[in-house]
Amino acid sequence: MKTFAVKTQFVFDGVFRVKAENKQQAIENIEKHCGAVIGNIHSSLSGEYVDWEFDMHPKKVIVSIN
Repeated sequence: MKTFAVKTQFVFDGVFRVKAENKQQAIENIEKHCGAVIGNIHSSLSGEYVDWEFDMHPKKVIVSIN
């Protein structure tokens, strides 16, 4: 049997709803303050300013195989 390295991505699609003065500030807030690790979506913004809705089951994408 051979061993193969299968590069794989798990893609979580969802929406952050964020209060901001304009679109650019909204984008900057999400880029700077929001993220995810397996099993935990987080934000350093207060709940007054951000809410999210993400499916906890990602789409699996096979990128390449060597």
